[in-house]
Amino acid sequence: MLSSTHSCTEAFSEGVDFLSRARRTTITTADGVRLACTEYGPEPSAGSAVPVLLLHGLAGHTAEWDVLAGLLGPGYRLVGYDARGHGLSDRFPEDVSRAAHVRDAVAVIGQLALDRPVLIGQSLGGLTALLTAAAHPDLVRALVLVEAGPRGPAPELPGKIGTWLDSWPVPFASADEAVRFFGGGPAGLAWAAGLEVRPDGLYPRIDRDVMVACVAESAVRSFWGEWDEVRCPALVVRGGSGAMPASEAEEMRVRRPAGTRVEAVAGAGHDVHLDSPAELHALIAEFLH
Repeated sequence: MLSSTHSCTEAFSEGVDFLSRARRTTITTADGVRLACTEYGPEPSAGSAVPVLLLHGLAGHTAEWDVLAGLLGPGYRLVGYDARGHGLSDRFPEDVSRAAHVRDAVAVIGQLALDRPVLIGQSLGGLTALLTAAAHPDLVRALVLVEAGPRGPAPELPGKIGTWLDSWPVPFASADEAVRFFGGGPAGLAWAAGLEVRPDGLYPRIDRDVMVACVAESAVRSFWGEWDEVRCPALVVRGGSGAMPASEAEEMRVRRPAGTRVEAVAGAGHDVHLDSPAELHALIAEFLH
């Protein structure tokens, strides 16, 4: 963590330096899917840094976490990966079930030797984090769920995701056009950064039908039973203008009153980590301390 005595300039410089030392690697899962991983910052000294696994949301990519990773800094061993079907990972995996995504998280934890990491996940990545903690309580130190919870079923979700992806003007003529389409600001920049540059424009690093399949289970069931199985402390963060209902977050707290903290970030949308990274960092830092 950055000391409160650091100036803004010093903190910014440390964050940039920390990110500049990111290392990229690839692991292969038991079912043969290649996952592109990023480890931020310097090689950690043994036992000196708390391990953290970062899980992005649907249609996203690991670099969405860059700003938050820079804010958290060298006190943590920060690892993220592009989920199967996303980013630089294999784009057309046969299995995109929730269980497959949990197995991926466990594979990254094991192959990169993360000792009981904190799982920080946004949206669908948060659901993966929740299910991983429920299925493997001995592997997980704590949960940070950003705009993510067990509510369901949501039968309208696959159609909604498909319609949204169909609205993308592919190929995007330029990065500026993509940033504007995705709403501008830090969130627009982050979404545009996930596109692949080709000679005739910018293309998504995802497949529409794979993304729809990723949310199939959420259309037909809830995950409240799994939430009840979580044994580690959990921080649930909503965006004040996000997609997660306050009632869902409150029910999560009621069902696990001793182990759950609920917060809302005013002015943030669904992408809290992009809209308000400093506020999210403050909540996470306090929670983990």
